Amino acid sequence: MQKPTRNAFTSLSVAVFALWAAGPVVAQDTAGSAPDADSVVATVNGTEITLGQMIMARTTLPEQYLALPDDVLFTGILDQLIQQSVLAETAGDEMPARVRISLENERRALLAASVVDDILQGAVTQEALQEAYDEAFADAEPAREWNASHILVDSEEEALELIERLEAGEEFADLAQEASSDTSAASGGELGWFASGMMVPDFEAAVVSLEVGAVSAPVQTQFGWHVVKMNETRLRDVPTLEAVADELRPQVERAAVQARLDELTAAATIERSVDDLDPALIKNLDLLEN
Repeated sequence: MQKPTRNAFTSLSVAVFALWAAGPVVAQDTAGSAPDADSVVATVNGTEITLGQMIMARTTLPEQYLALPDDVLFTGILDQLIQQSVLAETAGDEMPARVRISLENERRALLAASVVDDILQGAVTQEALQEAYDEAFADAEPAREWNASHILVDSEEEALELIERLEAGEEFADLAQEASSDTSAASGGELGWFASGMMVPDFEAAVVSLEVGAVSAPVQTQFGWHVVKMNETRLRDVPTLEAVADELRPQVERAAVQARLDELTAAATIERSVDDLDPALIKNLDLLEN
C-alpha cells in the first residue's frame, strides 16, 4: 500500500485548517518589540513557530481562503501549523526517505526559483526589448489581410444551389443565416479579418483568388463545402515596438533565464550515471520506503 505523498498531506492540512480555523491558539507575547519574520508566535513542546512560517503558509493556501478576515485567517493558519507540529512529532527522530527526498527537491526548487526571480528583475530593459523587436520585425513588411464571409454546407450540390440563388439576387448574409452549418451563420457568415496561415490552405487559396465583392465557386475542405464571398482586403502595417512590447516581454525574460542557465551549465561539472537504469524505475514508489 502506498503511503500518502507530501502533496496529499498538504491537502489534508488545508482540510483540517478549514474545519478548525476558529480553534484555540496558544501564542507567545510579542508585545514591546516590532514583529519580524523570526518573531515566535507559538511553541509546540519547545519547537518554535514563527511569523515568517505563517506568512509562507498563507502563500500556499487556495484562493478562497484568502478572502477570509485577517483575524480568522491568522488563527486558522496558526492552528494548522500547530496541528502539523504535533503530528510531525509522532514520526520520531528518523526522517522517512520520502520526506527527506521531498524536502531536498523542495529546497532545490525554491532556491532555483529565487535565482530566476533575481534574473528577471533586470531582464526587461529597453535595450533588450529593442533587440527582440529587431530580431522579430527587422525584415517584416506590411502583411495582407482579408475579410471574408462564407456559407458552409454538406455537399457540392447545396453549394451550387446557393450560388444560383445569389446570382438571382438573394443576400449572402440571409442565405448564410438560413443554410450555413458554421457558427458564423449568426453573423451572416462573416469571419472577420484574418492573415495568411490562419485558414486551411484550400479555403485561403479561394479567398486570395477573389476580387472584393466576388463570390467563389464551391470550395471543398475537411469541414465541408464552402461558398466564399470576399468583403474587404487591406495591408496591415508592421507593428511598432510599443504595440508589441507586452508580447515581447516574456520572450526577453525567457532568453535572459536561458542565457544564465546555459552559462551556469557550461561551467558546472555534470556527470550522468543513468546508462544501466531502467526508465520505468521512476514509477517505483517502493524505493522511497525505508
